[in-house]
Amino acid sequence: MKASAAATSTDAAMTAIRTLAPDAAGLGLRRALMGAVRDADPGDFDFLECAPDNWIGVGGRLGEALSDLSSRYLLTCHGLSLSLGGVEPFDETHLQRLRRFLDTHRVPIFSEHLSYCADDGQLYDLMPIPFTEEAVHHVAGRIRQVQDALGRRIAIENVSAYAAPYQAMAEIDFVNAVLSEADCDLLLDINNVYVNSINFGFDAHDYLRRIPGGRIACMHIAGHYDEGDDLKIDTHGSAVNPAVWELLAEAVRLHGPRPTLLERDFNFPPFAELLAEVSTIRRILGRDSRVTMRHAHA
Repeated sequence: MKASAAATSTDAAMTAIRTLAPDAAGLGLRRALMGAVRDADPGDFDFLECAPDNWIGVGGRLGEALSDLSSRYLLTCHGLSLSLGGVEPFDETHLQRLRRFLDTHRVPIFSEHLSYCADDGQLYDLMPIPFTEEAVHHVAGRIRQVQDALGRRIAIENVSAYAAPYQAMAEIDFVNAVLSEADCDLLLDINNVYVNSINFGFDAHDYLRRIPGGRIACMHIAGHYDEGDDLKIDTHGSAVNPAVWELLAEAVRLHGPRPTLLERDFNFPPFAELLAEVSTIRRILGRDSRVTMRHAHA
């Protein structure tokens, strides 16, 4: 009984300590950025995000560097390989190791893509799910399995796509149905909303208006590649497009500030340029949060 009570007390303390402020601005942790991130001045960013799939079991110099960073900054985690939309059973060993990793680093938010990425082996890509009632029930059930295994709510991310296997409903209706049935949170990827709005011809602003704001745990923003007027590719390899910044500001106006993270995976510019984009996130969250507060008191 004493051990159980102590564990409960520890869990509660960890939850209280590892809480992200709604106006927190973060940066995706990539190994190519490790040196610059560790040398950054306090206040350059508020939190970091890593893909636990790339870090579970890593020791030595890199493992020590991650532990150092997670002791200095809040660390969120964004999964790559659970394949929530897949049909193969989850790897229970991986889920156990993932839970230990999240607990060890006191991770406040774990998210995973609303897609599938495995079919008799890893596909090494995020494949779109059919937007059907059957798929809603299937994915929601698998999300509940993951939440039970990890002992926490998770957030699902709206993903970018370039072809649709079958759409019996709009993307926003599918996302909302999964959120409701699974009773999970949302990682709102602003760039993905923009990319898909161009690729599939829907109204990005209407999409944002229809999101249940209470389920937004955090947001992502990133750059994309302009393949053409009607095709955008989500690359995370360039600066954020002005239209995507505008959508972020719109999301904040509609739903209030949420912890927002800059993703950059390659074509890394000087670190100061990444920090300038983090500062832009801060300005949008701070400016629009004050607007929201003025409206609330009007």
